[in-house]
Amino acid sequence: MGEPEKEKLQKVVDIYSKRKKQERGEVPDVYQYQLIPKELRTQVVHIWRSVFGPVRIRHGYDGTTLTSAGERFDEVRDMLCREWGVFELTTTSDDSGYDEIKGYLFSSDHVDRLLDIIELTFLVIDRVVRVDRRFYGGRGAQSPDDAIAELNYRFREHGVGYQYESGQIIRIDSKFMHAEVVKPVLQLLFEKEFAGANQEFLSAHEHYRHQKFKECLADCLKAFESAMKSICTKRNWAFASTDTAKSLLDIMFKKGVIPEFMQSHFGGLRSTLEAGVPTVRNKLGGHGQGVTEVKVPDFIASYALHLTATSILLLVNAERALTS
Repeated sequence: MGEPEKEKLQKVVDIYSKRKKQERGEVPDVYQYQLIPKELRTQVVHIWRSVFGPVRIRHGYDGTTLTSAGERFDEVRDMLCREWGVFELTTTSDDSGYDEIKGYLFSSDHVDRLLDIIELTFLVIDRVVRVDRRFYGGRGAQSPDDAIAELNYRFREHGVGYQYESGQIIRIDSKFMHAEVVKPVLQLLFEKEFAGANQEFLSAHEHYRHQKFKECLADCLKAFESAMKSICTKRNWAFASTDTAKSLLDIMFKKGVIPEFMQSHFGGLRSTLEAGVPTVRNKLGGHGQGVTEVKVPDFIASYALHLTATSILLLVNAERALTS
């Protein structure tokens, strides 16, 4: 997200101390993935409060009762306990899901689990609050879109290489690549006709975040192929469900998704598409590996993710530019 979008974030203020840090060069210029700073965790809680409002309401002698927001935090707490295989998140909780989640957020340095918390709570903001805000007591100070935009800004502000996109926390390596390639692809694939490719591309990012690089490569190829199958389905072009990337690319070129004059001018384009994602996957992520274990470096997985995004973006935009 560029500077013009930053200006829209009402909850983000360019205060004096922040400006002085920038002047002294005390701002992160590369991403790190091993630490969620305490300040970022605190800012996450501030966003919760401005979206949800109070999670408990006091009723005189009757004590307190949970608001609908409080009940949602209970559901998130129960989901985390089930998925992590534990009975409670903290040993000092007062049985409030909000307090358990907040307590864990500030007491643990388990990055993946902290990201689980951020992902699930912002999924509630994205998918539940967005639909019906009447059940939430946050006197509407912050909308779901603003909350997500602020979260992603805070990630970047602290040099933490993650973003919330399309219902998931994904790892990013390059601000430029994410803004210019990955994010536009996620927006394109969010459309119903690309549901399969969207699921596989997000799965590739999830594997990448958890350093499952072979699985990442496999899902990159699946997403690439699924995007082409979706184009064929949309256009009523015949294809077999078992068609590989090469066969599907043959259809793309024969049907003029890439215009003929561009095929001639950019002689390497076809080779790049055919030998890019499929070859990386087949050489490193697919088939049996024999006696010697094949290890996929993270930079190769990152390359495959970006190459997949670039290739899908090219093909989808080219198909949409067809006149008939």
